[in-house]
Amino acid sequence: MKTENPKTKTENLSARPRALVLYGYGLNCDYETQFAFARAGAEAVRVHASELISGQVSLWDYHLLAVPGGFSWGDDHGAGVILALRLKLALGTALREFIAAGRLVLGICNGFQVLVNLGLLPGFKGREGERLVALIPNDCGNFRDAWVHLKVLPSNCLFTQGLELLELPIRHGEGKFYAPREVLQELADGGQIVIKYATAAGEAAGGKFPENPNGSLMDIAGICDASGRVLGLMPHPEAHITSTQHPTWTLDAETWRRRGEPYPEKAGAGLTFFKNAVEYLRGAVV
Repeated sequence: MKTENPKTKTENLSARPRALVLYGYGLNCDYETQFAFARAGAEAVRVHASELISGQVSLWDYHLLAVPGGFSWGDDHGAGVILALRLKLALGTALREFIAAGRLVLGICNGFQVLVNLGLLPGFKGREGERLVALIPNDCGNFRDAWVHLKVLPSNCLFTQGLELLELPIRHGEGKFYAPREVLQELADGGQIVIKYATAAGEAAGGKFPENPNGSLMDIAGICDASGRVLGLMPHPEAHITSTQHPTWTLDAETWRRRGEPYPEKAGAGLTFFKNAVEYLRGAVV
């Protein structure tokens, strides 16, 4: 029987696209990320990193790869370095082909660090796979666990369409975005700087702490590749899927109670990232 080449196989995803959520070896936000994709309408499956690296599970059985937050391999040798190396050795070419075929990749926090070390971000045309940027220790000198204000910039990143200002939590010790001046300029010129740290009013953080929690150059909190189908960000959208995850929700609920009205629980700002991905895949042939 002739087997169809997975690299050329196409599907019309009118139903539920399949999202592969990586876990294992210290990644610890996989259940939340799986929940977020499921809430957005995807068939989200947790897959152990060893199963993907060994080939026991095929990347081509999925339409989206999500590398969630955590501390893969304990951040030994730098955050995300070992997982990135293992993925590159096993799947380097396949990952680039996966993206070129129109499929999606999302890296959150430790996942962003992995994508940077893999060279999937920034993924400049003609230099795909080159490691051009880094996420290094926070300027404040310690791990930061806080909610931050974010401004979403106009871009072709499909994950962030419809978003402008939002709040998400961060929790990292190595989140400072660093790149040489010429790379920063190329990111800006190409519209690949997607999310920046901001003030509560949506103004530029200007590198000031705590609005910019880690000292990221140009206040960068997230970037995409040239195609807009690969996104990496330090804040955690999977941690704000419902309004009850926001730290002020009990105060808000009490305000509604005193008015004699029920608290209107609604979607959190982070859910839009996952809904955008699912809606794109439903309308795509990949």
